Amino acid sequence: MPELPEMENYKLLLNQRLVGRIITDVQVEREKSINVPVPLFQHELIGNSIREVERRAKHLVFHLNNSNVLVLHLMLGGILFYGTEEEKPDRTVQVTLSFSKMNLYFIGLRLGYLHYYTPEEADRFLQKLGPEPMRSNFTADRFTLLMHKQSGTLKSVLVDQSVMAGIGNCYSDEICFDAGLLPSRRSNQLTDDELLRLYHSMRGVLTEATQGGGYMDMPLFVEDRLTGGYDKQCKVYDREGEPCVRCDRPLVRQDVSSKKSFCCLHCQR
Repeated sequence: MPELPEMENYKLLLNQRLVGRIITDVQVEREKSINVPVPLFQHELIGNSIREVERRAKHLVFHLNNSNVLVLHLMLGGILFYGTEEEKPDRTVQVTLSFSKMNLYFIGLRLGYLHYYTPEEADRFLQKLGPEPMRSNFTADRFTLLMHKQSGTLKSVLVDQSVMAGIGNCYSDEICFDAGLLPSRRSNQLTDDELLRLYHSMRGVLTEATQGGGYMDMPLFVEDRLTGGYDKQCKVYDREGEPCVRCDRPLVRQDVSSKKSFCCLHCQR
């Protein structure tokens, strides 16, 4: 499932390509992917333009020039592609937004969605999300206070979107490895020094992953050399049995709080 770095990468690249572009056509192949009737969805979007693409947690928020928004969550298996019909990958498309000859394809939205909201509806929908871990006002002190209040494992707390927004299975493991902490540790039992280390690891890993284009398996557009670049840089996620980059011992997979988790039992404590 795309996480904060993947959606931040999409946000940056889409802002470069979509801002000011007028939506000339809308095609919906799966009505369950949207939240209003197809004719209304098309009527509200065609002729509008994109003012800005914003990220909130694992969502993208497309701000339209009529002041309303589209809220996207790709969920498991969802991806985006921007290009011409000839460039479109051979994948099942649920929704297509056209900008003259260029199209934004929403692919794999079997669990994901693209909802049309007023700003007030979008605010209510997103208000359950926790703070953004990369915001400047999310300080180490605020992080420490928040983590002391949680009783779950690091794995469960880091992926809880109501605690902090945007981290999922992949980066929770990468963050714990960078901090030298096992994902099974209890959040409220960590020392302040361990929490400070975890905080800096979180900021560092998310920054590096975003700059590396995240781990998506398909480029956003033809000639896109950034998207997916971080996949080979992951140090533990989905690398069961491979040698640890620190100690050369094999990495293991453990189920922590009913979630798959990858770690080094020697380097993480």
